[in-house]
Amino acid sequence: MVHLWVRAESRPNEDRVGITPDGARDLIRRGFRVSVEDSPRRVIPTAEYRAAGASIVPEGSWPEAPLDAIIFGLKELPDDSSALPHRHIMFGHAFKGQPAGQTLLRRFRAGGGRLYDLEYLLDDHGRRLAAFGYWAGYAGAAVSLKSWAAQQRGGICGPVGTYPDKDALAAELRAELDATGQPRPRAIVIGARGRVGSGAADLCAEMGVRVTKWDMEETAHGGPFPEILLHEIFLNCILAQPGCPVFVPEAAVNPGRALRVIGDIACDPTSEFNPVRVYDRTTSWAAPALRVADNPPLDVMAIDNLPSMLPRESSLDYAAQLLPVLRELDTIDAGPWGRAAAISDTHLKGLQP
Repeated sequence: MVHLWVRAESRPNEDRVGITPDGARDLIRRGFRVSVEDSPRRVIPTAEYRAAGASIVPEGSWPEAPLDAIIFGLKELPDDSSALPHRHIMFGHAFKGQPAGQTLLRRFRAGGGRLYDLEYLLDDHGRRLAAFGYWAGYAGAAVSLKSWAAQQRGGICGPVGTYPDKDALAAELRAELDATGQPRPRAIVIGARGRVGSGAADLCAEMGVRVTKWDMEETAHGGPFPEILLHEIFLNCILAQPGCPVFVPEAAVNPGRALRVIGDIACDPTSEFNPVRVYDRTTSWAAPALRVADNPPLDVMAIDNLPSMLPRESSLDYAAQLLPVLRELDTIDAGPWGRAAAISDTHLKGLQP
């Protein structure tokens, strides 16, 4: 019997979940055992999981779960350096040389557990089987436009939070843009054909922002890309990986550019493959924009859990994509889970002491 243990998220401003009560009910009917940690913050109430037949366990109790349980969460674990003996499904951000990721892998090595990274849950053709991309793009474009509006007021973008739905976010943003009294800025989206880029472009279209849509064809020559500097907003929706061009070099902070806001929605600043070279750390909900140049100002928005701004839409969308793959956990050594395990094992073997 597969025992799936859905942990409560410990990161601030993280209200999403990767499985719905209907999904839990589906797995239970298939013979799975499902335990769900209580969480007062989760966008879907615990009572709905109980009604679906899941066992409710205390928040944060996953370290004491049976060793055969598969721990399922989304964002990072508490950073307490403890060894990890369980199998974990999560976004580990550990396979591109990120310092925090190396620490995480050492915890798995110490405990004998295994990471099944959701970013590397792939089909036979190497395509992601489930992603939060659309809502990351939608929310990331919104915060980037908020940053531009704040510049028009002579300031920098203030704190952001969660919204009950996308309509509430869109209404607030539209009012902020209208209040500037300025024409809408021009935006360029790189990765416009992907999930992330589609969400970013859709938000811009809703706000009346003119969008230049680029994808692989427009960036295949490898750069430089002076066209980016001719737009007020640049939205990077390309996942950092080997061979990724540098879209914004260090020199982009110099005067003589129209560019005012970079929305690095893919957001991987500590990776050696980072295509946006004017910043080196993520931003936060409390401080969404990082000013990297003045006269004229240039702000970078690089929040790494953007879909959490719209936790209900993003959770329902992602859970629907992931459920067919969760059903295959009874053959965890094969198929997409087996491929994810092989990727993890390769990085564990290459881990420095």
